[in-house]
Amino acid sequence: MTFGTLKIVQAGDPVLRQRARLVTPEEIRSREMQQLIEWMRETMRDAPGVGLAAPQVGLSVQLAVIEDRPELYASLPPERVAERQRRPVPFQVLFNPRIDSAAERAEFFEGCLSLAGFSAMVPRSLRVGVSCLDHRGEPLTFQAEGWHARIVQHELDHLNGTLYVDRMRPGSLTTMENLNRYWNDVPIGEVLERLRTAG
Repeated sequence: MTFGTLKIVQAGDPVLRQRARLVTPEEIRSREMQQLIEWMRETMRDAPGVGLAAPQVGLSVQLAVIEDRPELYASLPPERVAERQRRPVPFQVLFNPRIDSAAERAEFFEGCLSLAGFSAMVPRSLRVGVSCLDHRGEPLTFQAEGWHARIVQHELDHLNGTLYVDRMRPGSLTTMENLNRYWNDVPIGEVLERLRTAG
């Protein structure tokens, strides 16, 4: 079987604003859904990104794939990686995910493959408990922390028709070029202070 990449739809496409439908265990185990998982994995890696939800490839079903490989953040200074609590996350498949969020939150710049070229500060819970079905349609529960928790929350938003710009700190939207030029090397506390001062 050969795999390929799918087209990632961009903000403004109605599918990104719909609540995706639940998927049955029988559907999950179908050849078509298994193929979709592989295509989504290839599309996410090709982009490259750390997560991809089915609505982002035009399909309104409750499916997200996640993977955070070390090479994706190798260019960040080690202190910024530690600040974000970013660690490798092996490939995960989440069907019909639900989360319980911890009260403690943090703000960081966040991007999206469906808002290509932009990023903004988004507050997210630092820990989430996740319950979902896995790639075999079996129940799965796990805890996600730090950047992993942020990725899970971002992808769950996609499954509920929400984009990060709905949650972003006003005034923080930037192009990826300017994020890399002005913000990536700055401690997050200083970023927040600059944004407060500018506001």
